[in-house]
Amino acid sequence: MASLDLITGIEHLQKAIHAGGVDPLVLELVHLRASQINGCSPCVFSGVQSATRLGETQERLHTVVAWRETPLFSDAERAALALTEAATRIQDGSPGVTDDIWQAAAAHFDDKQIFSIILNIAITNFFNRINHTIREPGGTTW
Repeated sequence: MASLDLITGIEHLQKAIHAGGVDPLVLELVHLRASQINGCSPCVFSGVQSATRLGETQERLHTVVAWRETPLFSDAERAALALTEAATRIQDGSPGVTDDIWQAAAAHFDDKQIFSIILNIAITNFFNRINHTIREPGGTTW
């Protein structure tokens, strides 16, 4: 019964994330970038699959890891990816979410959307850590 409760809770979080009004493709890019940073191969695998189903191009998917060095991403996507990196890289001495990063996100997303992105970052990091702990192999999805 506990596993059913856990799944129900996760479903509620996913509904809340998607109710925020953020383009689902942006949410997938956020998921993919956090998963790349954390080295979570099952989440990278599922993120690429989900983004592809939403119409993402292979060219952009191959460059998410280097989004700063390519003109392929919009300013809004760049703001979401910067927020993702700042919120995910908390263990390696990065300054976290600076005022500049927050202001860039706020220039493209309203409060509800920003908190949707933040919740998406948090749940991605949550799953990345679970997959790392249980040694979930790459190429698998939940």
